[in-house]
Amino acid sequence: MTRHWAAGTGLLMIWALTIAATMATNRLGAQQDQSGWTIPPTAAEEKNPLPANDTVLANGRKFFAAKCQRCHGPAGKGDGPDADPKHRGHMDLTSAANAARNPDGVVFHKIWNGRSNPRMPAFKEELAREQVWAVVAFVQSLRVQK
Repeated sequence: MTRHWAAGTGLLMIWALTIAATMATNRLGAQQDQSGWTIPPTAAEEKNPLPANDTVLANGRKFFAAKCQRCHGPAGKGDGPDADPKHRGHMDLTSAANAARNPDGVVFHKIWNGRSNPRMPAFKEELAREQVWAVVAFVQSLRVQK
C-alpha cells in the first residue's frame, strides 16, 4: 500500500508542476503559436526603445553578423550557409510580405525566444535585451535597403 501511495504522490507532484508551469506561461502572456514562436499577445505593439541611428545600426549589424548571418545570410535574404533550404523564403528578412507580419516587438521575441521547428536558436541567454533591440533595428533597416 505504501508503494501505491508513493506512486500516486509522485504523479500528483508532476501534475501540480505542469499546472504551475502552464499558469506561469499564461501570466506572462507569452504562449507558443501554431508556427512554434513564443510571442506575447502585445508584441505587435511593442516599439524598439533604441533609436535607429548609426551607432545602434552598427551594433545591430555586429550582433547580426555574429549570431544570425550563418542562417539569414549577410544581406538577410535567408541564404546563409546554415539556412534550411525548405524555409529560406520565411528566413528572408528583406521580404515585404514577411515584414508586414513582423513589427519590432514580434522580431524581438522571435530572436529572444527562438523556436524548435524550423530551428531558430533563442538568444536570451547570449545577448542582452538592448543587444537584441539593436539587432531588431538592423533587421528592420534591411527592409528599407531592398
